[in-house]
Amino acid sequence: MTDRTPLVGREAELDRLDAVLDGPGGPPGVVDLTGAAGIGKSRLLTEVCGRAEERGLTVLRGRATEYERHIPFRVFGDAFADLDPELLRGLGAPGATWAASAGAAADGISANPAGAGAGAGAGAGVSAVDRFAAHRATARLLTALGGRTGAGLLIALDDLHWADPASLELLDHLVRHPLRAPVVIVVARRDRQTAPSLAAALTRGVDTGAVLRLDLGPLTERACVEQLAPGLPPGRAARLYAASEGNPLYFLTLLQGQGQGRSGPALPPGGLGALLLDELTPLSAAQRRTAEAVAVLGDQATPPLLLALTEPASGPERLDADLGVLAGRDLIRPRPGGVWSLRHPVLRAAVYEDTGPGRRAALHRRAAAALAAAGAPATVRAHHVERALTGWEPEAAAVLLEAAEQSETTAPASCAHWLEVVLRVLPDTPGHAARRRDLMLKRARALSVCGELRASRDLLHEVIAGLPADDGSGVRAAAVTLCASMERHLGQYRASVALLRRALSRRPAPAPADAVALGLELGSSAPHALPFPAVRAEVLRTLELARALGNEPAAAGALAVSALGEAYEGNTAAARELTDRAAACVDALTDRDLADQCEPLARLGWAEFYLERYEDAERHADRGLAIARRGGPLHLLPHLLMCKAIVHTHACRLPSALDLIDEAESIARGIGSDELLGLVLANKAQVLIAARPPGDVSALAAAEEAVAAAGARSSWWTSLVWCVMSYAALHGGDPVRARSAMLRAGGPDLAGLQPSMRPLFLEALVTAAVTTGDLAGAQEWAALAGRDAERLGLPVQRAAALRCAGQVLAGSGRPAAAAERFARAAEEAGRSGAVLWEAQSLLIGASLTAEAGDPATASAMWRRGRRLAESGGALLLTGLADLLLPPAPPPRVPGLTPREHEIATLVAEGLTTPAIAARLYLSPRTVDTHLSHIFRKTGVTTRSALAALTARHLP
Repeated sequence: MTDRTPLVGREAELDRLDAVLDGPGGPPGVVDLTGAAGIGKSRLLTEVCGRAEERGLTVLRGRATEYERHIPFRVFGDAFADLDPELLRGLGAPGATWAASAGAAADGISANPAGAGAGAGAGAGVSAVDRFAAHRATARLLTALGGRTGAGLLIALDDLHWADPASLELLDHLVRHPLRAPVVIVVARRDRQTAPSLAAALTRGVDTGAVLRLDLGPLTERACVEQLAPGLPPGRAARLYAASEGNPLYFLTLLQGQGQGRSGPALPPGGLGALLLDELTPLSAAQRRTAEAVAVLGDQATPPLLLALTEPASGPERLDADLGVLAGRDLIRPRPGGVWSLRHPVLRAAVYEDTGPGRRAALHRRAAAALAAAGAPATVRAHHVERALTGWEPEAAAVLLEAAEQSETTAPASCAHWLEVVLRVLPDTPGHAARRRDLMLKRARALSVCGELRASRDLLHEVIAGLPADDGSGVRAAAVTLCASMERHLGQYRASVALLRRALSRRPAPAPADAVALGLELGSSAPHALPFPAVRAEVLRTLELARALGNEPAAAGALAVSALGEAYEGNTAAARELTDRAAACVDALTDRDLADQCEPLARLGWAEFYLERYEDAERHADRGLAIARRGGPLHLLPHLLMCKAIVHTHACRLPSALDLIDEAESIARGIGSDELLGLVLANKAQVLIAARPPGDVSALAAAEEAVAAAGARSSWWTSLVWCVMSYAALHGGDPVRARSAMLRAGGPDLAGLQPSMRPLFLEALVTAAVTTGDLAGAQEWAALAGRDAERLGLPVQRAAALRCAGQVLAGSGRPAAAAERFARAAEEAGRSGAVLWEAQSLLIGASLTAEAGDPATASAMWRRGRRLAESGGALLLTGLADLLLPPAPPPRVPGLTPREHEIATLVAEGLTTPAIAARLYLSPRTVDTHLSHIFRKTGVTTRSALAALTARHLP
């Protein structure tokens, strides 16, 4: 349905939108239309949809609504309702299930005498799937649709500032993971009413080029007058324009008000709402009731539901006549699926709020009953049930609790909302005390899952304070354990430890199963405030108790806590033994066993990272991500994502590391934990240092924000934040700041530095000291790094210590000896798969080797180092390579193509066919084909002969 108002004064915006429509599938994939209410966002969106259809794109349009903000995935369900279910089934796309069910439910309910409208099935279709799986499935569905719908697909989402949290999470996913298909998503929203999480996601998309933002400002006076009111006397036009401030909705409303006999352009005492309500004055009582029903139903305003709410005396014929009158006055407009809506959301709000509270409640009650008769899910009915509540109604509460249960995994924010509504009306009497406590605990869990850590923590403190002193139900232990976890993730480690120790010391003592849960959380919280040895014995007791109870998931959790604690402290032998036991225990458990406590996988992954077992760390992080995405707490995802991102960083897989850390940042910013945000930003700075070219300041900016978020707290994460700040300052060209940041992290004796990573951190101090001419300080710290590395016995840490020694030697004018240390460092790093450090060692070593007078060896080191850096996206190192030693391209073996020469060179380096295939992103069969061509062209028949031939043609 084309908007009846003309499109005014948006030529520049249309030019940019036309460019997006002419190339769907390329950046930007998302267009963000922002502006004030009435400024013309919806009208521009309609114009975009029309132009997309003219180009052959399939157009899906959905709208969020002001009074239905807790129906999960509502705006996407509205958009997908127009899809042909047969098309979806034909695609066979994962994720078609919930989208198809939205459309199918809409069709089925609309055909029912009490029809529900387009969005009714949207929540039901995803109830069996976790919210993160729904995100990925929807992305796959849209990709498939984009490839099967002619010129592409346009998804237009209006009034996104009113969208439900589940829809906002889904859009955030689509922004962070652009679709590789001819799909364009255009959203319209009011900037000032947009949720901070969505605003941040879209802003990051603008920064990366994934999002095009168009801010719609006021129209010019000429545009308003000439196109909206041609022929209006100049004086009156000027007054109207000044009163409207260039807002087309206000201008037209003021213009219409003058047409109805108003004497001046100013808004009436009641504001714009009063002026809009004047349009309802000529209506009959029945027509007014119909308009009110449309306002109450929103996107569910189909004729069957309107009939159920209004019950006109003469039945459907009278309703059709009333709808015709309202449409003729342009108060309501038809939408796809047989739905009617008021002309503008501002008009809907005015009509809805002007409807008497008693009548509003009655209309919502009728809507809930009609939807129930039509078989609509509780998640759709709950909205109307809530609006109809006037007090405690057990049947109504049952619907709300059913809605909470249906949305628990797919939309935990909606789950928490419905539980809050029930708690608000539940009588505060002794007879309901146990139920109130249980519902509060359930709501706290839902809040924790969706990342509302502070709200969850505060509610849990309320639960704990309300428990009787002799409570033996296990509620106290559950509440204390979850509350302590919230305190920990908010960085309040001492509060968490105090809470847990108080619960463990209560008399009568907690039940054994409760003691295990409390002990596990104590082992998780205490090492952040105390050295791990201070709680080692308590964690061991928890492990023994879990084993005695036959609780293997808890035993795995205790082993993971111990493994991480020992790995962090640098007790390598103990850490390896505990990590082996933890991995064996975790690997023997099913995902179902770990569903409620996937955090052990994060701890195990980090322990394996510290032990330089990168493949194992990634494997366990991936498993944890899979479990957490199926309904685990949102605040655990950043820890798992960071673990995988840092593994990829050390392995020199920088593009994927950036994607992972960006996702972790998106989640962390919405959770409200400064500690978590600081940690994520510190890890992001680590990735950016390697991924950005020399001179780029983004890593320093991320590190500075991380330091600001960490504040003055003292914990192992805070220490890490300052260590990364040191590296970022060093790469930013400020060695003095780098030194002070590292000393802030470790203290004067450097005891505060993570023991298992101290040689790597000391490298920043050594570099800063050498750069500033403090060779004595550099030598002292290099010696400490050597002693620590020897004690740890970890290749990456030994490599760091060797580089420290090499820098001191280079600063003392001994390039040959320094080059030898860097060559050994490259070997050590390569042993553990730390390709980033291998490449860095090779490149710096190449420069020193050349300085020592061995250009052939230097060139070979440079080529390998640069190749490793380039293949991993390490722009810092490729830039460094070109600055240090940019040799001329080596001569090729005569007769070989560039690709064949590249493969021959890798054979000369000793790589196997699978290794060459992995390095060049080819299949082994393709590599073998190239080798057969090489053998034929060169006349050699063995790999060793080819290596010798290739070596003769290298400098």
